[in-house]
Amino acid sequence: MSSINQNPRPWIIRLVFLTLAVILIGRLFEMQVLDNKYKIMANDQAIIKKTIFPPRGIILDRNGVSIVTNALTYDLVVTPAKIQDFDTTSFCRLMNITPNQFSETLKKIIARNGPVRPSVFTPYLNETENARLQENIYRFPGFELRAHYSRSYPAGIAPHVVGYIHEISKRMLKMPRYSSYQSGDYVGISGLESVYEEELRGQRGVSFIVRDVLNRPRHEYMNGELDTPAIAGKTLKLYLDAKLQKLGETLMQNKIGSIVAIDPKTGGILAMVSSPSYDPALLSGGDFSKNYSRLSQKFTRPLFNYATQAQYPPGSTFKPVDAVIALDLGVITPKFGYPCRGGYYACGRRIGCTETWAGHAADLELALAWSCNSYFCDVFRRIVDAQQWKGGVHEGLQKWHDYLYSFGLGHPLGVDITGEYGGNIPDSAYYNSVYGNYWNSCNMVTDGIGQGEVTETPLQMANVVAMIANRGYYYTPHFVQSIGGNPRDPALAKYLIKRQVTHVPYSVFTPVIQGMEDVVKSGTGRIAQLPGIAVCGKTGTAENYGIINGQRVKLDNHSVFVCFAPKDDPKIVIATVVQNAGYGATWAAPISSLIMEQYLTDTIKRAALLERMEKANTIKNYIRVIDSFQRQKDYMRYMLKTANNRTRDSIRRQRDTMLVKQILRDYYRIKIPKTSYLKAIQHEE
Repeated sequence: MSSINQNPRPWIIRLVFLTLAVILIGRLFEMQVLDNKYKIMANDQAIIKKTIFPPRGIILDRNGVSIVTNALTYDLVVTPAKIQDFDTTSFCRLMNITPNQFSETLKKIIARNGPVRPSVFTPYLNETENARLQENIYRFPGFELRAHYSRSYPAGIAPHVVGYIHEISKRMLKMPRYSSYQSGDYVGISGLESVYEEELRGQRGVSFIVRDVLNRPRHEYMNGELDTPAIAGKTLKLYLDAKLQKLGETLMQNKIGSIVAIDPKTGGILAMVSSPSYDPALLSGGDFSKNYSRLSQKFTRPLFNYATQAQYPPGSTFKPVDAVIALDLGVITPKFGYPCRGGYYACGRRIGCTETWAGHAADLELALAWSCNSYFCDVFRRIVDAQQWKGGVHEGLQKWHDYLYSFGLGHPLGVDITGEYGGNIPDSAYYNSVYGNYWNSCNMVTDGIGQGEVTETPLQMANVVAMIANRGYYYTPHFVQSIGGNPRDPALAKYLIKRQVTHVPYSVFTPVIQGMEDVVKSGTGRIAQLPGIAVCGKTGTAENYGIINGQRVKLDNHSVFVCFAPKDDPKIVIATVVQNAGYGATWAAPISSLIMEQYLTDTIKRAALLERMEKANTIKNYIRVIDSFQRQKDYMRYMLKTANNRTRDSIRRQRDTMLVKQILRDYYRIKIPKTSYLKAIQHEE
């Protein structure tokens, strides 16, 4: 007894081993008797674990009209490692393919994803294929039907806005954002589908199904107690007005350009038209690759979003912005006038003006109403040459640039669709690089009339007018009004921020807005008048050049118009650009006024104007030539940029091809001997 008390170590060791044994036995009991997860793993040959893909969130317009919904479809999925005793001949006959096509497809799948990962063999089965496979899939071990939801577009509008979904790529699978995705999953690629992927995606579910000895599904395992239901994605409700969007797309048919309409009080985008457009259903379903290729080859580039990616000289629509800056700096007053007689000559060359009659630039309002180039060339030089700049014109130009940057120009605004460009507002550093620090305001005087190096996207044109309409602030333009019924979802927080521009006081905007009203009442934009509604606007005719046969050629001007209404309670802002169409008052202004009339009055009374705009075709033949040269240039640039990568890829592909052939040879020799598929492989090799 005393020996035990003196040396307790053996008893402690025995107690530890006894405790471990009890824990181990208890855990084995839990795994084998209590835990159904391990039962399922042990009975993998009898129980099918199926992933249930949820429907993606639907997309509605501001009035609840469905823009994007779902349609249930099926993919044929294969796990090569599970192919056993496979009747290749019957399968190929069922799928209407050749044994060689079957072999090639399976090889590509193994090379891309390996033999043990489920991969899509045939996407988007048609009704006939699906019906045949539903009855016969049990005959083909390693293959299964996977249900998922494809997108449908009942309104057939706004393809550049909603975007499209497609099977996830290998490159995307390597990104942290898509770490929970698998090969064969579908994901938003562009537009709202991409930006709000996490909200639209939903949450997958799992179902366990018992199958019989012939591999046929029979019933739910344990009455579905272990199943996890799929959770549908959240609904996006937009500011976009489907009726207005449809009208815009109709007005812009047979034209190149865009329309952007914004609610200035919220930044909500009411319509965004990019023309030429296309049916969004073309990029959904089994013909995706064929349709995408066909659309991308058209010389009018319908896949390009002209509203957010085209960068145009804004022309005279830029003049109200310069007026705001000049008034705020105090270099002019609303009564300031300029003695224009049809041109500006102060920089040693003539810059033409469309008006020659005396007094058309006697003050700011008249100069805006009649779009005097001379007046605003002088205003621009007064801004950048002001005596208050200790650094001279270099500092003055930089201050001008900084104003415009705060107005939302010269950088992407952050709209909630993919691919937005930022336009260009040149600064002092740019002209230093061009002129080597030796320059003055005459070198870039045309910047003051929206030409030169100044470019904007139509979205930026609309946004800067929204800032003027609001007398000094704007909200970042965006489409989504609420997510899952919640207008304050965290994903929308940045769009609820009121962006006050620099320090410009409210009073500065009054004469500018009055001048814009005069544009429509009595000036260059009279065609945009609406009875009983005070419309403010500005026409623009942007000069345009292109390269044809290696020569810089003057092309037809771009027709531009920006506007808002009503003047004292603005509800809509519009920017319209019609490429190579001529004067702003001829095309962009009437199209904008029809959009405004529809939105503010819910009807269009000017039937003749509507018909003329709908039927007009402004696409010029030389666009095809310019596009051809641009594609050649892009191709050469791409080839030069990727020359080294192609050499490395060629070596890697040769190595990988040899490796894949060896893997296939070894794998099918060991795993599935004496099958018709093996014979096909051996015959080919």
